[in-house]
Amino acid sequence: MNVRRRHISGIAIAAATALGLGTLSACSDSAAAANTDKFDVVASFYPLQYLAEQIGGSHVHVTSLTKPGQEPHDLEISAQQTAALGESDAVLYLKNLQPAVDDAVSQSGLKTKIDAASLTTLEKHGNEVGGHAASHDTSKNEELAGLDPHIWLDPVRYAQVAEGVAKAFEKADPKNAADYRTRTAALVKKLDALDTEFRTGLANTRTKVFITTHAAFGYLAERYGLTEEAINGLDPESEPSAERVKDLEKMAKADGVTTVFYETLVSDKTAKTVAADANLKTDVLDPIEGITEKSRGTDYIAVQRANLKALQTALGTK
Repeated sequence: MNVRRRHISGIAIAAATALGLGTLSACSDSAAAANTDKFDVVASFYPLQYLAEQIGGSHVHVTSLTKPGQEPHDLEISAQQTAALGESDAVLYLKNLQPAVDDAVSQSGLKTKIDAASLTTLEKHGNEVGGHAASHDTSKNEELAGLDPHIWLDPVRYAQVAEGVAKAFEKADPKNAADYRTRTAALVKKLDALDTEFRTGLANTRTKVFITTHAAFGYLAERYGLTEEAINGLDPESEPSAERVKDLEKMAKADGVTTVFYETLVSDKTAKTVAADANLKTDVLDPIEGITEKSRGTDYIAVQRANLKALQTALGTK
């Protein structure tokens, strides 16, 4: 993820305030007008948008602040998006992942603010599952210092978040509570099945170690008994040190690593450089922060299954 952090600008806040959060109805493409006849939900980025749509079905009108293909941390919130947020019935976000969203949410008068990070547990992923990610990260930012926000990549934690979101929807929109419960049960069943696919599919592999451009897959690695070695910690766009590259080359030989993984929304330059030096292959392991034409699937479940296949190929099956 991009280490650059961009907060909502004072100009945007001033403009929204001057116009009045309750008077604007025109919105950007990534946050269409609220005030529909449905339960209006603004999601901060794709994994939460997917949950809202799956849980809410026809009862909800869901918009995302992050456009498809946009790296979530690069998000700048416009006055129109801020206005749309204020007019909505609920916001679903992950605190500390997108500072601009955190700012906008804190300034909105919304009654229903759903923080996905509060619906499960977050951990610091360092040497135990993230390779040397933590030791190579000197940032004082809470996320970059090792508190891993990528909870959606673990189907079990993602299901926990889904159940928490459903309860919030039920409380805010009680007339449709029964449908929310039914749809959530169906979603959790899908996520349980996905968990089983990963568990059985990765149970017997020749190696348990994989290399990524950044430590996005700590929860997934922990869940399925793997070890993620991250080139750049939580920032995939920084340049790794020569020492780190040498360490990775030695580790790759010792642990039978075949592949360096990169992601769809970030350049593959670093992955290809390290792979060439270590005589390894490259492939995509998608953190599913957005769905684009480059994605190996049209939704969360499909992309996760593509991730499983990529891991099975890289790790080898006995």
